[in-house]
Amino acid sequence: MATNDLTGRLAAVQGRIVAAAETAGRDPNEVTLISVSKTHPAEVVDEAVAAGARDLGENRVQEAQAKKPGVRSARWHLIGPLQRNKARAALEVFDVIHTVDRPEIGDRLQSLLEKHWPERVMDVLLEINVGSEPQKAGVIPAGARELLEEVCRHDRLAVRGIMAIPPFTADPEASRPYYRGLRELRDRLQDETGHALPELSMGMSHDFEVAVAEGATLVRVGTAIFGPRGD
Repeated sequence: MATNDLTGRLAAVQGRIVAAAETAGRDPNEVTLISVSKTHPAEVVDEAVAAGARDLGENRVQEAQAKKPGVRSARWHLIGPLQRNKARAALEVFDVIHTVDRPEIGDRLQSLLEKHWPERVMDVLLEINVGSEPQKAGVIPAGARELLEEVCRHDRLAVRGIMAIPPFTADPEASRPYYRGLRELRDRLQDETGHALPELSMGMSHDFEVAVAEGATLVRVGTAIFGPRGD
């Protein structure tokens, strides 16, 4: 992709986020754009950072490991499933993990942080399976409070919020009930536990404007910035 194309696409997405936030009566500065670079090479990702991308999202730990040395400074977010055997590598690469979906992952991250990074506190989000889809990771909404309480026991993990990937349909409006439900779940969890959860990670290329309208603070956009994936 030509650099000017990437720069234009990034600016267009940023402009759409501003417009969606303002239409919803929100401050656009409340919404962080995560540029999802899955399958795109390091040189393209580096161009995106040069064009103004400050937060990068990757689905696979090993792919991010390979790319990061070739990309100038940015904040890296793991937005794909995390397996226990990849936990140490994830801590080495990422600044935020969006996909803590079971207590065992929290336990593993805590143990590794205590052993290898004794002064570090890792920002994490809990992944919620809002559609209760068996093929997807994430705790079902009914189990969210228990997971939150389990992960909050760990002093090296800062639970910053919750994330979700709703069932896919081509109609962006079909995502709205799931995003509204995630926001309402976040509000209930805060009320019931007293734990602040400022972040809502939701929304992708085809529906991020709906997500912003429903309260997203982190939107994960790939194709609209980088073009079709190379897989």
